[in-house]
Amino acid sequence: TQAAIQIKKCDVHRLDEAPSTQVVLTRDEALQYYLTMQTIRSLELKTKQLFDQMIIGGSCHLYAGQEACAVGIEAAIKPTDHLITGYRTHGFAFTRSGSLRAIFAELAGRKTGLSKGRGGSMHMYTKNFYGGWAVVGSQVPLGAGLALACKYRKTDELCVCLYGDGAVNQGQVAETMNMAALWKLPIIFVCENNKYALCTPVERGSVNTNFYTRGDVIPGLRADGMDILCVREATRFASDHCRSGKGPIILELQTYRYFAHYAGDDEDSYRSAEEVDEVRRNRDPISQFEVRIISNNMASTEELRQIDEQIKKEVEEATQFAIQSPEPPVEELCNHIYSNCVPQDVRGINPWTKLKSVS
Repeated sequence: TQAAIQIKKCDVHRLDEAPSTQVVLTRDEALQYYLTMQTIRSLELKTKQLFDQMIIGGSCHLYAGQEACAVGIEAAIKPTDHLITGYRTHGFAFTRSGSLRAIFAELAGRKTGLSKGRGGSMHMYTKNFYGGWAVVGSQVPLGAGLALACKYRKTDELCVCLYGDGAVNQGQVAETMNMAALWKLPIIFVCENNKYALCTPVERGSVNTNFYTRGDVIPGLRADGMDILCVREATRFASDHCRSGKGPIILELQTYRYFAHYAGDDEDSYRSAEEVDEVRRNRDPISQFEVRIISNNMASTEELRQIDEQIKKEVEEATQFAIQSPEPPVEELCNHIYSNCVPQDVRGINPWTKLKSVS
């Protein structure tokens, strides 16, 4: 029913302690983590298929390969905590909403989607999940605002603010970290370092690639983002730090994306297929975790294959639901621009159309 497992040690910056390398994993936790990671992987594989079939339009950034980051973080925080990320949103959209139907419907631009068909791949929102921001690094100051609200209201909540290695050098990130340290905000700055800022290897874009140290006076730690238990324990450590009133902390997760930066990106120009294959074979977060589950006698291969089959059915059902859902009607185009207001006129899409915004 449970096992003691040895994990890799975290690198630390301005910290006297580090997360434990000896952790306990229960069977229930193991099966739940496996189910969630495998669901995100299946979601992303189906999303790529639908994009190639032109059922999904616009930009599409896939999370496959990074599943341990999303699931490990969520395992260590509370549903009432706040979470905001960049444009690679699908993993957290699922962990926060639990609805494959609403995610696929949003991807396809349907009325039943998480953002009513308006947001697409990059702009999904649900309770305590604030997207999905396309401008690189723009979500970081918003995350600090969420953390400021937590402190102002004197709650025990915190904000997890995620960004990529490409956002590290943005000025607004440094400015936000300065304010967060000054005001001791309960925020975990999470850098999902997948090694490439679009097409630029981290070494070509940053003189200091130890991103967990980039907050200067802000303490930081670096964990293996391909190991869900490493992510969970590092996030738990960071969460305790924030909730104790010590202010912000940086968590760098070393991870890897399997697909191109976005659907249509020419990844062959900046990384080799051999490099991707090597990571898939030797560091895949789901395969590694499956070995752990089986080697610790927590579940059999047959049990895990049954979970896989159930996920496949749910993904197919959600896909059909999305395809069959209606697109939002044009008269609802401007809804939700304003909050708690009487319907207001908005400039129409042509001189003969009048649109109103309804809260």
